[in-house]
Amino acid sequence: MRACLKMKRYLPFAAVCFFSTPALCLAAEPVRSMQPPGWDAGLKLQTALDTNADPRVVEINLEARLASVEIVPGHPTEAWTYDGGLPGPLIRARVGDRLVVHFVNHLPQPTTVHWHGVRVPIQMDGVPEISQPEVKPGESFTYDFVVPDAGLFWYHPHVMSAAQVGFGLYGALLVEDPSEQIGVADELVLVLSDIEISPRGNLEPADSGGVAGMVFGREGNHVLVNGRERPVLKARAGATQRWRIVNTAKSRYFSIDAGDSTTYTLIGGDGGLQEYPTRTDLIVLGPGERADVIVTPHAKPGSDVVVRSLLFDRGYGSTEYRDVPDLFTMTMAAEPAVEAPPLPAIHRTIEPLTRAGATDVPIRLTLTQRNRTSEFGIDGRAYPNAPHVAAAPGETQLWTVVNQTKWAHPLHLHGFFFQVLDEKGEPIRPLAWKDTVHVPAERTVRLLVRFDDREGEWMYHCHILDHADGGLMSTVLLGGVKPSAHTHSRR
Repeated sequence: MRACLKMKRYLPFAAVCFFSTPALCLAAEPVRSMQPPGWDAGLKLQTALDTNADPRVVEINLEARLASVEIVPGHPTEAWTYDGGLPGPLIRARVGDRLVVHFVNHLPQPTTVHWHGVRVPIQMDGVPEISQPEVKPGESFTYDFVVPDAGLFWYHPHVMSAAQVGFGLYGALLVEDPSEQIGVADELVLVLSDIEISPRGNLEPADSGGVAGMVFGREGNHVLVNGRERPVLKARAGATQRWRIVNTAKSRYFSIDAGDSTTYTLIGGDGGLQEYPTRTDLIVLGPGERADVIVTPHAKPGSDVVVRSLLFDRGYGSTEYRDVPDLFTMTMAAEPAVEAPPLPAIHRTIEPLTRAGATDVPIRLTLTQRNRTSEFGIDGRAYPNAPHVAAAPGETQLWTVVNQTKWAHPLHLHGFFFQVLDEKGEPIRPLAWKDTVHVPAERTVRLLVRFDDREGEWMYHCHILDHADGGLMSTVLLGGVKPSAHTHSRR
């Protein structure tokens, strides 16, 4: 009975996503699976248990604790986890649902939960001493908000983020929209990450390499997909799959390649569906970014396709003398290839933001030598002394982000979506909502952001978390608020 009540949630809330409207297909035919039995068993995520019978409320318990996981065979590792798993449980909701998360911290350090990409009230943003007190060991905090947008989002701590995310604290939040008709029955959420583990199975210190490690951005020696190293995914030649991908690594970029035997159709990213689909050979994601991809393998039945992450040049030292890691293997069923039915017309109406009347906001990403050490910053000043951006409710701003360093920075803005501009100053087509944007080394990126009336102090920072901890972050002061008196370097 409770399951039936939950199903009623799927119909009334499509209009809540006021940013744009996905195309409706009222007479769509049911879509059936074309994959072999148990196709996703090697990668399927554990789903968080919804304890609330109300069809409009998803209510879960979430615990941060140390737990033993085995990544190096025969050598268990004590990782930092949500609910004892790596990654944390997949939270599923529908557009317009109220999400209630009863969070308890059983770690040896304070922590919080930040809902990356979700347009939450400021009190739910998970930044210590700005939106909430940090949650000390043994304490709890309840996050309670409505999820207004469809898409794949994720959650992670915002206290000593590089260390805590690097040790295993991350998980995915999938918000679905029942009006979206994609035409693919087989869907998989892929959480990409890495972790640094010694041969004996111990976590390496988060400050390994000292200042040099911070400047380069530390990457783990074990690359994981849904917490597993080189897992296996079953597939059938010609049968489409929908991959919802999030990069939760603290520094690593992923450039996802399945060779010539697989085609990718990109249909969305950070803020849900994009304006229209595009074909691409590679899926490149900086830390914090997401992709929504329809994948069609064409390999010979019975063969294996290795999905790899090609080396991506994110700056000095990021590609030299490096191996190309395998992500997972697609094992093709020993059955004749099939021809998947054509996809429906996937379209989303997104209104382009206009530069007319927008406030110019110049932002320089810098690396400065001070007292025989290095610190990233904004306009030459490291957090918490970096300059703030002042904004008013309803204001549109044009950010010109100039990267003066030799490393790329995936710049993330809390609480708001934006549109990235091309060289002519127009929003890039297909139109898409972003909350994290790749700013290449020694290059400039422009974006338009329109602020609503959720007044407060909102973080923006590099999502290479070592860079953020090294000073590359600040805040937007929306609605005349003053900078927090409790700013400190533990975010």
